[in-house]
Amino acid sequence: MTTVVEKPPQNAAGAAPQPLRADTMHVRVEELRRLRAEVHAGPGQRATEAQHARGKLTAHERVELLLDEGSFTELESLRRHRATGFGLEDRRPHTDGVVTGWGTVEGRQVFVYAHDFRIFGGALGESHAAKIHKLMDLAEASGAPLVSLCDGAGARIQEGVTALAGYGGIFSRNARSSGVIPQISVILGPCAGGAAYSPALTDFTFMVRGVSQMFITGPDVVRAVTGERVSMDELGGADVHASVSGVAAFAYDDEVSCLQDVRHLLSYLPSNNRQAPPVLRGEDPAERRTDRLADLVPADPARGYDVREVIEELVDDGDFFETHPTWAANVVCALARIDGHVVGVVANQPLVSAGVLDIRASEKAARFVSLCDAFNIPLVTLLDVPGFLPGVEQEHNGIIRHGAKLLYAYCNATVPRIQLILRKAYGGAYIVMDSRSVGADLSFAWPTNEVAVMGAEGAANVVFRRRIAEADDPAAMRARMVQEYRSELMHPYYAAERGLVDDVIEPGETRAVLARALEMLRTKHRALPQRKHGITPL
Repeated sequence: MTTVVEKPPQNAAGAAPQPLRADTMHVRVEELRRLRAEVHAGPGQRATEAQHARGKLTAHERVELLLDEGSFTELESLRRHRATGFGLEDRRPHTDGVVTGWGTVEGRQVFVYAHDFRIFGGALGESHAAKIHKLMDLAEASGAPLVSLCDGAGARIQEGVTALAGYGGIFSRNARSSGVIPQISVILGPCAGGAAYSPALTDFTFMVRGVSQMFITGPDVVRAVTGERVSMDELGGADVHASVSGVAAFAYDDEVSCLQDVRHLLSYLPSNNRQAPPVLRGEDPAERRTDRLADLVPADPARGYDVREVIEELVDDGDFFETHPTWAANVVCALARIDGHVVGVVANQPLVSAGVLDIRASEKAARFVSLCDAFNIPLVTLLDVPGFLPGVEQEHNGIIRHGAKLLYAYCNATVPRIQLILRKAYGGAYIVMDSRSVGADLSFAWPTNEVAVMGAEGAANVVFRRRIAEADDPAAMRARMVQEYRSELMHPYYAAERGLVDDVIEPGETRAVLARALEMLRTKHRALPQRKHGITPL
């Protein structure tokens, strides 16, 4: 009888398998999962509770609110700083205080970084900065928007000059990507010192009341140097920057609504300067009549009205997104759609200072025009302007220089440009607000338009000064001369007769006219002279 001896199973190499060890791939995977969970949770429950107690979300919570659900891919979550001294060698948390990565907003790719205030107060060090630099380079190379969620205490003092160099790298990338990809800053905590310059270099800045503060020097330094006592919110809170300094384009009561509007803003912007903005056609017909406009806008040029109601009537579904709504409110700048295509609207606001142009309004509109031109957004300019604001303060503060910013922005813009004169358009303000003479592609006017060097009353006082002074009844003579000047030089068809207005149209047909004109100009191409860059009147 032959005895059969069973051989142990062999692997592909012919060798007997080794006994199972505790250190297997499955064990390593479980270890990785635990580590990832710890990194995502952050420095501990107490730190998270402290963040929530301040009315603030954590970095990951903010990223999840901003991006489409489940779309976030995090980069370098395991990175740790390598600095020593001042106890740093004993504190080396993962992420080094900043969460970086990419995801989608309404299916479109977006890059994002978020400071984690729970780690070193969100302060920037060498490794922290390197993560941001890498993300910014990827955003530029990929041609996708960059959103920064700022909640940091400035440079990490313990790391000295390397932290400062980190900010320099961010600033240089902000400048390099300007006009290439949309850059949005969301201030969700402190943003002090040099850190404040990155938001100033980006396209839009969002802030949250009671949570956000942004300043170069804090209240303690201000008090020590000037003796002024001021709180953090009074010095650099959301409402201060949204209404006084103009640094913030938007201010909100809570982080959730703020981040929702960041998503909404992105829906109007292209991914980069080589693309057109997203087209979203709804059910609002391009040929819809706008007869309500004849009742909204009084024929009397001295009576006020809210130009935002005019914009609402003209654009798709009455929906528009106004930037800097509480700063320089005498001009309205808004993103909207006409026939599904994004347009930038610049409009004088008769409800505020009669819609006059001043230093702040000029700066606000100039920046908006430049942004629209950079990102291929056609411009529609609604005129109802009595001129530039006169006064010693305006002149001494540089109204000439600041007004030239708006003029320069329009002259430099190569996107489709349409001017619509609603009522008065006087003097230099008429020229600056995208007149045909500075390059508007088309100019339309309502039958209430008055285009002139100045208003009839002022013009009559200058032109007919002697005749009025020598008249037996100066008041009657003045009234007669005003009427004569108006009938000769300010009638509704004067500019059209000279080719400076392409057509005088009914208010009711305005939307249809704009839609047809924008469609015709869709393929416009204009090249500027070869140059390194122009010299903006700063």
